[in-house]
Amino acid sequence: MHFQAPPFQEEKLVTCVQGAILDYIVDLRPESRTFKEYIRVELSAENGFALYIPKSFAHGFLTLRDESLVMYQMSEYHHSEAARGFRWDDPAFDITLPFQVTTQAERDRNYPDLYVLPA
Repeated sequence: MHFQAPPFQEEKLVTCVQGAILDYIVDLRPESRTFKEYIRVELSAENGFALYIPKSFAHGFLTLRDESLVMYQMSEYHHSEAARGFRWDDPAFDITLPFQVTTQAERDRNYPDLYVLPA
């Protein structure tokens, strides 16, 4: 799960223009009544859905089909020094996947447990 730390938080609009993905977003606002809760939405070329991801939310997706192509629109430039993340299976969250992950980026596998944005 990925996000940008302050002051470089970004909003995103994500869509899948080829294939299909399950897109997950997690609320990282400690003061929110939905803190650490997530939603998941299937995005596909067929359904044409787009998902808005607010600032202070983490984002990640699971590819459902080979050759899937995801398009992002972001409100801020990427700042690599502000890039943060946590594993989808971090015990602080109850994220469930519909099947076992077979391929994952090394960076994503090695993220630490829960990272919470400063208030």
